[in-house]
Amino acid sequence: MAQITLKSLAHSYAPHPTGPEDYAIREMDHVWQQGGAYALLGPSGCGKSTLLNIISGLLTPSDGQVMFDEQVVNELPPEARNIAQVFQFPVVYDTMTVYDNLAFPLRNVGKPEAKVRERVNEVAAILDLTSLLKRKARNLTADEKQKVSMGRGLVRDDVSAILFDEPLTVIDPQLKWKLRRKLKEIHERFNITMIYVTHDQLEASTFADKIAVMYDGQVVQFGTPRELFETPAHTFVGYFIGSPGMNFAEIARTDSGARTGTVDLTLPPAMLDIIRQTRSRNLKLGIRPEFVEVTNVPGDDTYEVEVGMTQDLGTYRIVSFTFAGETFRARLGEDQPPPGRIAHVRFPEAWLNLYIDECRVEVGQ
Repeated sequence: MAQITLKSLAHSYAPHPTGPEDYAIREMDHVWQQGGAYALLGPSGCGKSTLLNIISGLLTPSDGQVMFDEQVVNELPPEARNIAQVFQFPVVYDTMTVYDNLAFPLRNVGKPEAKVRERVNEVAAILDLTSLLKRKARNLTADEKQKVSMGRGLVRDDVSAILFDEPLTVIDPQLKWKLRRKLKEIHERFNITMIYVTHDQLEASTFADKIAVMYDGQVVQFGTPRELFETPAHTFVGYFIGSPGMNFAEIARTDSGARTGTVDLTLPPAMLDIIRQTRSRNLKLGIRPEFVEVTNVPGDDTYEVEVGMTQDLGTYRIVSFTFAGETFRARLGEDQPPPGRIAHVRFPEAWLNLYIDECRVEVGQ
């Protein structure tokens, strides 16, 4: 097991990069602590798999260093890094039995057969593969093959880290939750450093203690699922995390304070001070739908809005409304009656976020 450190790491597929736009991975410094369960979360094309392949040794970075503990491993091939990697699609030997597939990584490093048998049976039990151990891999379903592929990554207990590259893509949706929990149990049991790449925020939150959100080749926030939800450090995190994502409104300074569209805003004094002092014109307010309060009664700190579509999702409702020309959403509990066509909304100060140049600004009291 190892602590993995990325030091001034960057990577470009262009032979002669001239600017940040030429980099698939923009310069970053990052640490994955030994024994942690991490997720690398982001949309397709943001650099997740590139970063994972650099860590595993399948790619050599253009700049910077990859370190396992205190050792720089840039020049080490994957087999010398003592890592296991589970890919998006199953990697199994079709002509071997499930048992021999699971045993292969252990036999390859010279483990005694008694140890091989013990470990294979242990991992097979965790992944519900015991009844399939004598079957040829070619006779398995896609779900079963991926479980075998995951088992091959998990069977060695002496690896520095296990890297998962969207491993549940081919898994039946009904089995995904179960397998995520299995991976979590394995991590808690064996304390192995695990990095899990996914574009699915539910997968990331279920598996990981901390999540690195990637956007445009950068890690824009690294934190717990709760931190990503409650205090998104970047507008992309607010948009990407949550269902629906965070509401945003572009704001502008005025002589009396701040405005969005034609609506004058009532904001906390500390937030107004920051808005007055910044030179940037890229200013946004953000608030989660979960924290928007909707009422039919006007108040001193409410805004009148026109309500659009209401989606009844059983245990809660998503209400869409127009605020300063923008479509906003609010999440209402099942016991809260839907508003009329004209409603009043409140944005509680505690949950209102200010973003300057897309990055969240800490606002004091």
